[in-house]
Amino acid sequence: MKNKGFNKWSKILIILLDVFLINLSAFLALLLRYEFNLDPLMESGFLSVVVRLAIPGTLVCVLSLALFHVYSNMWKYASSRELLNVALASLMGAGLFMLTALMFQYHLPRSFPVLFAMVLFLLICASRFFMAFVPGRHLGLSYFRFGSNKGKKRTMLIGAGDGAAMLIKEFNSSGQSLNDVICAIDDDVSKHGRRVRGVKVIGGREHICEAVEKYGIEEIIFCIPSASVHDRNELLSLCNSTGAKLKTMPSLAQLANGEISINQIKDVSIEDLLGRTQVCTDNSAAAPKISGKTVLVTGGGGSIGSELCRQIARLSPERLIIFDIYENNAYDIQQELIRTCPELNLTVLIGSVRDAERVNYIFDKYRPDLVCHAAAHKHVPLMEDSPAEAIKNNVFGTYNVAKAAGEFGTKWFILISTDKAVNPTNVMGATKRLCEMVVQSMNTIYGTEYMAVRFGNVLGSNGSVIPLFKKQIASGGPVTVTDKRVTRFFMTIPEAVSLILQAGAFAEGGEVFVLDMGQPVRIDDMARKMIRLSGFEPDVDIKIEYTGLRPGEKLYEELLLATEGLQKTDNELIYIGHQRMYSIEEIHQKLELLKEVLRSEKEEVRQRVMNLIQEDADPHYQVIAEEEYA
Repeated sequence: MKNKGFNKWSKILIILLDVFLINLSAFLALLLRYEFNLDPLMESGFLSVVVRLAIPGTLVCVLSLALFHVYSNMWKYASSRELLNVALASLMGAGLFMLTALMFQYHLPRSFPVLFAMVLFLLICASRFFMAFVPGRHLGLSYFRFGSNKGKKRTMLIGAGDGAAMLIKEFNSSGQSLNDVICAIDDDVSKHGRRVRGVKVIGGREHICEAVEKYGIEEIIFCIPSASVHDRNELLSLCNSTGAKLKTMPSLAQLANGEISINQIKDVSIEDLLGRTQVCTDNSAAAPKISGKTVLVTGGGGSIGSELCRQIARLSPERLIIFDIYENNAYDIQQELIRTCPELNLTVLIGSVRDAERVNYIFDKYRPDLVCHAAAHKHVPLMEDSPAEAIKNNVFGTYNVAKAAGEFGTKWFILISTDKAVNPTNVMGATKRLCEMVVQSMNTIYGTEYMAVRFGNVLGSNGSVIPLFKKQIASGGPVTVTDKRVTRFFMTIPEAVSLILQAGAFAEGGEVFVLDMGQPVRIDDMARKMIRLSGFEPDVDIKIEYTGLRPGEKLYEELLLATEGLQKTDNELIYIGHQRMYSIEEIHQKLELLKEVLRSEKEEVRQRVMNLIQEDADPHYQVIAEEEYA
């Protein structure tokens, strides 16, 4: 409430200043008329007239300034158009001043109103510009809205600062803008009732829902790039509940750096509602293992693999090798890196990790120092139907790459693993747990430092739930959710990849690193948020259908086994899980058992792979997991 009181007194002080400036303008107008010669001015009697008109003349001038919102705008955001309103207010004030003189049957020089308006305009503008540079005393003036708003979306802004001012200016100066900004919301009470480039700040967040209904708001634009995660999530949730289309403007840093233009307003993404601060890690700790080194990324065209390539490329490797079976994805990331990192020594190779001969040839020719193994089949329901393919690609593919790394002198090997490897109830998770076992066993016989990094789902990856929901919403629904109770851990792709590289900096060999994924997110809540973010109402405009858990799916995911425990690292988001270590002989036995069933029926293949990881799992959890699977 302190700010509110200060705002009230600051307006009073400004009005008192204007009272002085109005009377000073009248005196200076007479001085100009008599060319700064006081003797004829005193003899004329006009000075005494101005003194007699001081009170009524001041009142009509203050009224004129108020009518043009001089006392309810923030001069900090003024442009050349605002000057027009000051000029109009000054002309109206001068005209009313002369009318007041005529009412009292006083006479003034005919040139007085013109000179008075000019001086008043200059003094008012000068005073506002001066105060705009005094901290905490920013003022502004408004402008009329020109042109037709027909066919434009009635828009409300969340925030009334620099971002909002830039956005309004862009909308008003662009003939192609489809937004008509009706009002703004800001929690800073000192801004309430004032205007940003002519748009009134109607109140704080408590007025959002009321304002949407009152003003018929169709679109809300969030323009507070500096908002804390807590405030951002709370404000977006409030906006989300109104049913209006919700968008966000680029950050001021992106605008300043020229990375994006202000008219590139984007839909609010589900990342904005993760409920936690976006992880921002410093990859410099991983630089010694990348800079000046040859780096191989298997599955380099995939969602995780391509982001690995992007972040590795920024750390100046001697050579980056992308190895992928799918040529379209490999081509896309190749062209992107050629454009964004033209100095990069880039090699793109097509092939499968299942082909041991091809893998060995690549390792023999390029001798990579670091290998990031991201190639894998990852879709849970598809791998339930094709378990032998999951084993060939995930388990034997990992064995081929890990073995080649050891034999050809690779220094560091990073396996990209998953939370589904913990107490797995599906083939994909079981094969990824076997992959972890393989690389840990390799650490005992080769000089290579092997490690695995385990994390949950990544937002927006190919085939994940976010793109699926977007497609379903775009087609009018229904949006399909397996079960209301299903939760998953989520990270953005850049977050996950940055932490993978950070974990690599802590590796000494044989670790399975576990990333702190924050709190699990309920998929049903995510679906409802996405529907609202798209401007629809769940179960009204877009139906939600519950389809039941698919084969191999869990209700809840975990990031470590009950027997593993956690060891802290220097990074508070990265931990080391302690698993049972398997010898290379034990791994060879498991691989031989898998080979025996690769041509068998899928149920036999599934049973074999699940049996091979049973001894590694929590027995109590397996009872629960099997009930979920059934």
